[in-house]
Formats: sequence, structure tokens, C-alpha cells
Amino acid sequence: MTKCLICENSLTIKRLTCEACKTDFEGIFYFPRLARLSPSEQKLTEILIEYGGNLKEMAEFMDISYPTLKKRLYNLAQSLKKIKFEDKRKIDNILKAMENHTMSVEEGMKLIKEINHEL
Repeated sequence: MTKCLICENSLTIKRLTCEACKTDFEGIFYFPRLARLSPSEQKLTEILIEYGGNLKEMAEFMDISYPTLKKRLYNLAQSLKKIKFEDKRKIDNILKAMENHTMSVEEGMKLIKEINHEL
């Protein structure tokens, strides 16, 4: 679940726990971009990778026409672009907060790296 069931805004993760050593990490953690795709888009991405981008074989496996597959891939690309745009807006807001000194540079850079999954 990456969307709020009430208002449908994006969720963030506040706590991560290691089951092995029981260590907890608290803060703001963002879902990776691919995890924010719908379940059907995630499945399509998985099949795309599994078939090495061979659309003909994918269409046969999925038992759909080639034009239908192309449309689904186009929609997948649009969804990813939307997610990336949302991330860019978040980063722009963080940069503004850093510029206005309402957020420290260290905290801002940590959040930006988290959004870009560089941590």
C-alpha cells in the first residue's frame, strides 16, 4: 500500500525494523518509484524485464495484441513520468526550504538522496 485509503495521497514510511537484530530506524522514508506503480503496472514491468523487452513474446505470453501491449507500455511510461514529476516537486520544495533556512542543508540533502534512492 503506497496510497492513503482515505485521501489517496502518497504514504511515507516512518519506521523500518530489522527482524534479525530488532534494530529500528525512524524518520521519513519514501517508497521507490517502481513500488509506487499500480500492481498491474508493476506486473507489466516484471514481465518486460523477464522477456528482455521482446514485445512480441510478451504479447504472446500475456495473450493480448501487440497494439494493446504498446498502449499498456505507453501508460506505464506515463505513470513513471508522473511519479518522477512528483519527486521533482518534492525536491524543489526541499531546495526552497534549504534556501529559506527553514531546513538544514544536511537534512535537505538526506531527504533528496532518500527520494532519489541514493541512500
